[in-house]
Formats: sequence, C-alpha cells, structure tokens
Amino acid sequence: MTLKKLSSILICFLFINSSYAQNIDINILKDINLGRDRSLDGTFQFFSDSAAPVGIGAPVVIYVIGIINKDTTIKQKGLFIGEAFLASSIVTTAIKIGVKRERPFKTYPEIDDNATGGGYSFPSGHTSSVFSTATSLSIAFPKWYVIAPSFAWAIAVAYSRMDLGVHYPSDVLGGIIVGSGTAYLSYKLNKWINKKSEKKYIFDGTN
Repeated sequence: MTLKKLSSILICFLFINSSYAQNIDINILKDINLGRDRSLDGTFQFFSDSAAPVGIGAPVVIYVIGIINKDTTIKQKGLFIGEAFLASSIVTTAIKIGVKRERPFKTYPEIDDNATGGGYSFPSGHTSSVFSTATSLSIAFPKWYVIAPSFAWAIAVAYSRMDLGVHYPSDVLGGIIVGSGTAYLSYKLNKWINKKSEKKYIFDGTN
C-alpha cells in the first residue's frame, strides 16, 4: 500500500469519526435543550450567571478573611484560588481563539438560545471557571461540606450551559478538563515553588 493511499484512508477514517462524534454531540444537546422543562429556565439562568461572581468573589472573600484574622495561611489559600481562576480563564481564551468553534445555535438554528453566549464555543468558559473554583476550593479546604456543595454548584452551572443552548456537551467536557486541570496544576506549581524556597507548603491535607 502506498503512503498516499494510507494517508487517504487515515483522513477518511478521521473524518468519519469526527462526523460521528459531532452527530452524538448535537443529538445530546437537542435532547437537553429542546426537551427541557422551560419553567426551569430562570433557575438555570441564575446558576449560569453565578459563575463569574462566585469565581471572583470566593478568593477575594477568603483573602479578606485572612487579613481580618491576620492569618497568612488563609490569605495564601485565597491567592491560590484566585490564581487558579485566572489561569483557567487564560487557557480557556487561548483555546477558544485557536479552535474557533461556532456556537451551536449558529450552526443549528433549531437550538433554542436562552442565554448570553458571545465569542467562540469550545471550551465552555463558564464551565472551566466554575470547575477551577470548585477544584481549588476542595484542595484548599478538603472537607466534605466544602467539596460537595462546590462541585454540585459547578455541575449545575455546566449543565445550565447546555440547557440554555449555548454550548455543546463536548464544550462542557472540555471546560471541566481545563478548569480542574489548571487548578490542580496551579496547586502543584505552588507546591514546587514553596519547596524550592524551602518553605512549608500550606496544603498539607489539613486546614
């Protein structure tokens, strides 16, 4: 078999799989968006709108509490959560610009767009930010009463982006990976920097 024929087969294989994946993506979105309970639109819009205020507010509040209590550890945890949120936003923006995927309601007019969704679609910025916040909060404060509500909120926001018709399921999955991944990498980077400077790292599994 010549290299040219092998390349042609590979391209066809990738195209078929890509088309199949896209069909699954839009079919799941249609089931969620077109089959939704419209009486819950306001609730999901509320969750969707909470992403930025909570993502920005959480590290600020934690840092201020550290200042009030003169607690350096709490201040460092607030900074870490803020760094993770910022890193997630930067990575998400860079991927959006690189991939340039159109919003589902632009490609499929039948999708009912019920929320603001400017710019490109992949990955979901709301999802990456909330999962960054939930993951970093869980690392900084590893208690069930922090972890459970943090991820319940993050999942609600992620689902809302599909329910409201502004993101594909794969956009949301990408946002989960980017958000959780940047938070974890921020944690590891902070740990490495502190180790290099011979300081005791603030996250030792306790508060």
